Amino acid sequence: MALTAEDIVNKRFQSTKFREGYDQDEVDDFLDEVVVEMRRVLAENEDLTQKLAASEARIAELQRSGGSQSSVGVSPLPSSGDDVVEAENANNLLQLARRLHEEHVREGIQKRDELIAEGHAQAARIVQEAETEHAAAKERLDAERKAAQSEIDELKSFEREYRSSLKAFINQQLQGLESSSQPDTNPEGG
Repeated sequence: MALTAEDIVNKRFQSTKFREGYDQDEVDDFLDEVVVEMRRVLAENEDLTQKLAASEARIAELQRSGGSQSSVGVSPLPSSGDDVVEAENANNLLQLARRLHEEHVREGIQKRDELIAEGHAQAARIVQEAETEHAAAKERLDAERKAAQSEIDELKSFEREYRSSLKAFINQQLQGLESSSQPDTNPEGG
C-alpha cells in the first residue's frame, strides 16, 4: 500500500471500551505501515542514487574516450553525426538523471519532514486528549470520593446517635426494672 501524507492525516483510531485512549495495536499497526513506506522511499532513493552514479560513470568514460582520441591527434569533435547525437544523448541523459535524482531527494526529504511533523502533531494531540481525559476522570473520582466520604460521615453520625439512643433506652428499662423489683419500704403504703 502506498502511504501518503493524507493517509496519515486522515487516519482515525478506534477508542477502546475498557480504558481511555486509542487501541494500542491499531496505533502500532499504523506506525508499522509508516515505517514500511519510509523504507520503500529510502530504498527507491538509494536505487536512483546508484543509477545516477552509474550514468555519471558512463558519461565520464565516454568523455575520457573522447579525450584520449584528441590526445592521439584525433579531432576532439566526433567524426560522424551519430557520435555527436550519442554524446548529446549521453549528456542529456546525465542532466535528466541528475534532475530526477535531485527531485526525488527533495521529495523524499519533504515527505520525511511532513511525516515527522504530522507524527509529532498527532502525538501531541493524543497526549493532549489523554491529559484532558485524565483530568476529567480525576475530577470525577474526586467528586465520587467526596460523596462517599460524606456518606461515611453521615453513617458514623447515625451510628453514634443510634448507640446513644439505644444506651439511653436500655438504661431507662433497667431503672424501670430496678424500681419495680424493689420492695416498697414505705410502711404506710400498705
